[in-house]
Amino acid sequence: MRAQKLTIAALALAAGLALTACQNDDAAMGQDTSANGSSSSSSSSSTGGSGSGGKAAQGSAKESGGTKADGQGGSEGTGSDTNNGTEKCRTDNLDITAQDTTITGEDPRTVAVTFMNAGGHDCVLSGFAGVDLKTNAGTISAQREGNPADATVLKNGKSVSFYVSYPVNDTGGSGVRITGLVVTPPNETKSVTLTWPGAGSLPASDDAAPVKVGPIGSAGQGG
Repeated sequence: MRAQKLTIAALALAAGLALTACQNDDAAMGQDTSANGSSSSSSSSSTGGSGSGGKAAQGSAKESGGTKADGQGGSEGTGSDTNNGTEKCRTDNLDITAQDTTITGEDPRTVAVTFMNAGGHDCVLSGFAGVDLKTNAGTISAQREGNPADATVLKNGKSVSFYVSYPVNDTGGSGVRITGLVVTPPNETKSVTLTWPGAGSLPASDDAAPVKVGPIGSAGQGG
C-alpha cells in the first residue's frame, strides 16, 4: 500500500480547510470505521516492547524463534521466497498488533508493531514493513530508519516486533489528529488497519520530526 507523503504542516492546513467546507454537512460521511479493532490476522488487527532501548535492531534468529534465512528479503513487495523453499510471511498468516511503548518524557514517542506467525508453518520475514498513519487531513507515510536485519525464518507461533516513532505534539494546539495505523508486511501488498495506540495527534509544524519506522526486529525480544 503506497500512501501519498505529506508534511504534517500541510496536513494541518488541509484539515482546517476541510472543516470550514464541511461544517453543515451533518457528518454525512459518517465516522471512519477503518481503524476499529486492535488485532487481526488478515483485515484488521498489538505487542512488543520498544522505548529508547528498543530501537537497536534485534532481529536475530533467536529473537524471532527461528533461524537465519539464506538471503535477505526486500521490502517493496518484490522479494522472493528463501531458505530452502520456506515461503515468505503472508499478511493473511500474520496476527498483527500494536501497542504504545513510549517511556515517560521520551521524544520522539514510540509504538511497537508485532507480527505473530499464525499460519501453521514457518515463514521468512525481513526488511521493513510499510507503515502509514491515517489522519483527519490525509495519510503520512513513515520514513525508514536504520539498516534492515538479515532475513529470518519466523517459526510458527513465534513473533517479532519493530518500532514506529513520531514527534510529541507539545505546541498546545490540537495538531493533526491520528485516526488509524496501516501496516503492510515486507514483500506484501495486502495491508491491515489497526487502532492507533499512541498519542492522539502530531504537531502541525514543518519543524517537527518525521514519522519513522525501524526494521523488522527493532523492538522487543520477540517470543
